[in-house]
Amino acid sequence: MATLLELMLVACFLSARSEATEEEELLARGDYLVNSIVACGNCHTPRGDDHKPIAEMHLAGAFQVDRAEFTAYSPNITPDHETGIGAWSDEEIIRAIREGVRPDGTVIGPPMPIRVYREMSDTDVRAIVAYLRTIAPVRNSVPRSEYNIPLPESYGPPVDAVPDVPREDTVAYGAYVSNALGHCMECHTPLVKGAPDLSRTGLGGNVFVKPHGIELVAVSANISPHPEQGIGAWTDDEIKRAITQATSRDGRPLQPAMPFYFYEKVSDEDLEAIIAYLRSIPPQAIE
Repeated sequence: MATLLELMLVACFLSARSEATEEEELLARGDYLVNSIVACGNCHTPRGDDHKPIAEMHLAGAFQVDRAEFTAYSPNITPDHETGIGAWSDEEIIRAIREGVRPDGTVIGPPMPIRVYREMSDTDVRAIVAYLRTIAPVRNSVPRSEYNIPLPESYGPPVDAVPDVPREDTVAYGAYVSNALGHCMECHTPLVKGAPDLSRTGLGGNVFVKPHGIELVAVSANISPHPEQGIGAWTDDEIKRAITQATSRDGRPLQPAMPFYFYEKVSDEDLEAIIAYLRSIPPQAIE
């Protein structure tokens, strides 16, 4: 018969193993999010001449976005203590992601999509932080962004607890994946004074000059379920192919403004949820 000490040791072992399993699952979730649907490297990793992210500069920043309103430089988010976020606490990183506030109290400006990241669940934002702690630190000093527009004092009240969205509710989960994680509508919805016009969600039409330094002008597509101007007549497989393989319905290659390098890793479950959400929004058309 087991002694009390033996039972206590077994309980401690099982508890430690359970915690280790939870940490492994959290890290795996963070790896998936950063390198697929959230696509952090789309802005935070510089690209080579082939327009693909430079592996040894993973999340080291310095990607530049030039617009009339600002010249923005994506910061180094590797765990380098001097030029990255290695000295930041978990809570400081979470606050930067969901509230747009750095540890020194300054506000993060566009194009960081703070408005939608505020809806990111506690589980997912902590998973992202867990993953960021594991990547190789890269020493890379990045200039501060410059803005010709006033930045908001804040993006809203402090974010408290944000629960996970049940995956059983496919449309709600798809809305979460598309917006809070993938920030799809930040590009695919017309802007009014720098903010998406939610009455025209999915209409597209935003113009991007030299996205990612590529010599082209990209216009965001209508991804609402309008049968002629949108994707209402597309099959699920055609939508999946467009997202993950950069191929339009007619076989035409899509411009590399979308982060297809990351989206090819989006899971089938998330793709199906995204499609369910896109089919649920009102059809939009330019009259």
